[in-house]
Amino acid sequence: MPNRQRLRLYALSRILHRIDLFSRHILARPLRGYQLAPARAIVDSVLRRRGLTFAVMMSRQAGKNELSAQVEAYLLALHSRVGGTLVKAAPTFAPQAVVSMERLAALLDNPLTRGRVVREHGNILTLGKARAVFLSAHPEANVVGQTASILLECDEAQDVDPDKWDKDFAPMGASANVTTVFYGTAWTRHTLLARVVHELRAQEARDGIRRVFLVPADVVAAELPAYAAHLEKEVARMGRMHPLIRTQYFLEELDAGAGMFPPERRTLMQGSHPPHLSPQPDCAYAFLLDVGGPAQAPFTLPLFPDEALGECAPDPDHDATALTIVAIDADDAVSLPVYRVVHRRAWVGVDHRTLYGQIRALAEAWNPAAIVADATGVGAGLTDLLRSALGERVIPVVFSATKKSDIGWRFMAACDAGRVRDHAACGGEGPFAATEALRRQFWEQVEAAQVEYLPGPGQRIRWGVPESAGHDDLLVSAALCVVLDDGGWGCGGSVLVRNPVREG
Repeated sequence: MPNRQRLRLYALSRILHRIDLFSRHILARPLRGYQLAPARAIVDSVLRRRGLTFAVMMSRQAGKNELSAQVEAYLLALHSRVGGTLVKAAPTFAPQAVVSMERLAALLDNPLTRGRVVREHGNILTLGKARAVFLSAHPEANVVGQTASILLECDEAQDVDPDKWDKDFAPMGASANVTTVFYGTAWTRHTLLARVVHELRAQEARDGIRRVFLVPADVVAAELPAYAAHLEKEVARMGRMHPLIRTQYFLEELDAGAGMFPPERRTLMQGSHPPHLSPQPDCAYAFLLDVGGPAQAPFTLPLFPDEALGECAPDPDHDATALTIVAIDADDAVSLPVYRVVHRRAWVGVDHRTLYGQIRALAEAWNPAAIVADATGVGAGLTDLLRSALGERVIPVVFSATKKSDIGWRFMAACDAGRVRDHAACGGEGPFAATEALRRQFWEQVEAAQVEYLPGPGQRIRWGVPESAGHDDLLVSAALCVVLDDGGWGCGGSVLVRNPVREG
């Protein structure tokens, strides 16, 4: 054998002994410093048949999927002559498992393995005698019968049902004492990933072998200046205490049954500007309308109507139709607006045709740039009437579980960014009596509101005031402000306020 060929084989054998060299010289995509530690630990466990279990949690866009794909490519290359099976599960087959499979296929298009990869059955990549099988961990997916002998992986493990994993996936590696890796980010302590991390921490305490690798955003930012700039923007946009910032960037678990508005968030929502009893010049307003069902009686007075009609007590057995009027401060065409609550109205048991007349009269007086209206169920008819009279300024919102989850997420982000501010207390006397009463009722709803972080893909939430604690009509009305962030209304999608409401 010529010396040059011997040198090439020697160099290749050296490269295949270390994943960092494989990453740099074969894949030409060197792993970052924080990726190398888990990569080396996983590979060592596989090659020495230690059968360890690992949890790898990295902040969003830090390269968790790249790490996983490079480990897979390396192990398939090493096992291509001796054979074996790598199994990877994801919460869904499409798109999650498919994306992982395509990422691995792209990495295997390298000088060492190019042209040798074969696709089978739509979910298998074969390299010589070794293969990688990609499966859905959806509760209804049929995955029984697979065996993992090289590696068993669970991607986005915080979204995988623990019972599904225990019943169908964990047994796949039993006969080979296979190394298992759970990837993901934080969510609540009830997830599969949280359970695994808790178990692995106990094992680490007993034998000193590192099994949990956590790479929060500040660690990534220290190595990547561009990521640091991205992180700064996201924290500024959503707030450090926003659940998505806490879980996806800083890997902090959430309390699954916590209050929706902790003290820090409530502080950011408290403005010092005065309420408006009537529209003010040079202010751009928007109406936010949450529609409650009418009572059995065909007509009663509004909860807090005009002074001429006097006041009536709220009916605790019925939701109110709640109207929140916000002044929109948009100093430029790039930043998202600030919404300052300046006025509220609430009606209980009012026939919707009568209600339509009163809201239309208010719209004629305040001339709002937009009216976001709850068009769900009984609200559909009222919204249609308003849209017929007031045109495209009326933006209908039909609540579903997904839609309410989205509005809840966005409302928390807007509050954490200081973009939702309630008006200051106003004494509760004279013409401000009704205004102050509704302000207090709103804050009671804020303090009583709960949020439930649901398991599974999509990171959906359920939120609101529990029935046993009262109503959330004023809160839901205020949350509709985030619909205005989407633009497409008013003055070309944004309102530039010449004399915006300022804090007192």
